Amino acid sequence: MTVVRGDVTDPESVAALAAGHDAAPHASVRLDVPSEEHFTATAKALPAGLPAAGVGRLLTLGIATTLEDASGVRPMEAPGFPAEWRAFARGHVVEFELLTAGAGPELDWLMVVPPLNLDAEAEPTGGYRTAVGTVVDGPGRIAHADLALALLDEIGTPRHSRVQPAVPA
Repeated sequence: MTVVRGDVTDPESVAALAAGHDAAPHASVRLDVPSEEHFTATAKALPAGLPAAGVGRLLTLGIATTLEDASGVRPMEAPGFPAEWRAFARGHVVEFELLTAGAGPELDWLMVVPPLNLDAEAEPTGGYRTAVGTVVDGPGRIAHADLALALLDEIGTPRHSRVQPAVPA
């Protein structure tokens, strides 16, 4: 695997750097611009730039606060959710909506969503499970290595397309 650096909000930069790759894992954030602006730009640039480079698979990383729980409420909309984090969460919602509406058939994509507790200190288990559409079993907890395994498995053997599979643990 080769790691490259470029401007994920510019379709031409995406196309130039993605050429020769089979898939594009994407996890970016800009804290110096409004979150919705950054996620909107990436959700437009990636579906334009990746197919231009011949890349047919995009895996973007979402956040658990954007998925509905069993009661139909997104944690980001619940009372008590920190207001200063709401714009960041809303940016991920907008990104998903734009990918859903705007990515053409030449790009197979998904937004992998870790649980609320993405734990850098957790011991990797070497496993994970996925569920589409809801936060499963409450907040959940997963090690970074297990989330990376879920992403790599989706690159090597795609099981989901154009959805938000939660990786609850």
